[in-house]
Amino acid sequence: MNQTDFLAFFTETMFLGISLANWFIALAATTLAFTAARGALALLKRRLQARGNAEDSNFRRIAAEVISGTSNALLLLACFLIGLGLLDLPERWTNRVSSLWFVVAVLQVALWAHRGLALGMASYFRRHAPAQGAQISALASLTLWGAKVLLWTVVLLAMLSNLGVNITAFVASLGVGGIAVALAVQNILGDLFASLSIAVDKPFEVGDFIVVGSLAGTVEHVGLKTTRIRSLGGEQVVMSNTGMLAATIQNYKRLQERRVVFSFRLPYDCTLEQVRQVPDIVEAAVRAQKLTRFDRAHLQAFGEHALQFEVVYIVLDPGYNVYMDIQQAINFTLMERFAEIGVRFAVPIRTIHVASVPDELQNAGGFFPPASQAADGRQPAAGNA
Repeated sequence: MNQTDFLAFFTETMFLGISLANWFIALAATTLAFTAARGALALLKRRLQARGNAEDSNFRRIAAEVISGTSNALLLLACFLIGLGLLDLPERWTNRVSSLWFVVAVLQVALWAHRGLALGMASYFRRHAPAQGAQISALASLTLWGAKVLLWTVVLLAMLSNLGVNITAFVASLGVGGIAVALAVQNILGDLFASLSIAVDKPFEVGDFIVVGSLAGTVEHVGLKTTRIRSLGGEQVVMSNTGMLAATIQNYKRLQERRVVFSFRLPYDCTLEQVRQVPDIVEAAVRAQKLTRFDRAHLQAFGEHALQFEVVYIVLDPGYNVYMDIQQAINFTLMERFAEIGVRFAVPIRTIHVASVPDELQNAGGFFPPASQAADGRQPAAGNA
C-alpha cells in the first residue's frame, strides 16, 4: 500500500459517519490538550509553592492545595470535549457537547471551591482558636457545613437549569420537603442553632469551670448537639445545647477577682469599748493576708439574740482554694484577737414558749428536771425550756 492509498484509507473510511482521519485528529488533540493542561497545572503549583515565604504565603499554600485537587477525570473529559469539537458532528450532538462542557466546567469549579472553602475556613479558625486548644470549634464545623450545602445546591440547580429542567417547580418541591423535614427534626435543629449561638456569643468555652443549676464542672467539649461537662464527682455529664442556653450559667473561669461577704455575731454582754475595737481588729486581720483588698467592716444590726457584724473584702486571685485559705487564716486571727480582749462569739439560742403544761406532768415532775439535774445547776423559769 503506497502513501496515496494509505491517506485515502484514512480519509475515506468512515466510523459513525466520520472519517478515521478526523477521529485521529480528535484523539491527538485530546492527548495534547490533556498533557498541556497537566503540565500547566503542575507548573502553576510549583510556582505557588516556591513563593511560600512571601507575606501571603497562607493564600499561596491554599491555592496550591486547591490546584493539586484538580480532578483528572474531569480534566480528561474536558480534553475529550475539545477533541469532539474538531469532529464534524451533527447539530443535535453539538448542542449536547455544549451542555456537557457547562457541566464539566461547573463541576470542576465547584470542586475547587469546595476544597478552597474547607482549607481556608480551617486555616482561619485555627489561627483564631483559643489558646487552650487548637480544636476547630462548633462554629467552624457548622459554618463549613452550611457553606458546602449552599455551594452544591447552587451547582445542582445550575446544572439542572442548563440541561433544560424547570427548576422553579423543583425549588418549590424542595421547599415543601424542607418544611416537612424541619418539623420532623426540630429538636435537632434547635440544638444546632443553640450550638451556633454558643460559638458566636461564647458564654463558655472548652476548659471553663461553670455552674449550670445544680451541676458544677469543667467544659470538655462543645458539639453541634450536646455539651460535655466533667463534674466535680468525676463523671461526664452530657447536656443538650438548648438546655444549656435555657439555664443560668455561672462561668468561674472568667472570674478576675472574688468579692467575699461574711458575717459573725457577738453576744450582748460585750462592752461598748470591746465592740468599737471589733472593726479595727477585722480590718487588720484582712489586710494581713496577701492577695486581699479590704472594703469594709461594720456593726450591721442589733439581732434578736446577738450583735451582727458584716465584713466585705476582695480576693485578688480567682482561685477557690486561695479564697478558702485566706478566709481560714482570717477566722483564726479573729479567734485569737477576740480571745485577747475577752470577747467570745455568740452561740445560737432558741427559746420555746409553752402556753400550758398538763397538771399530770407538773405533779409527777416529768416536765422540769429537779434543780440538782439541771445542766447549769439552776432551775429553769416556768414557761421556758
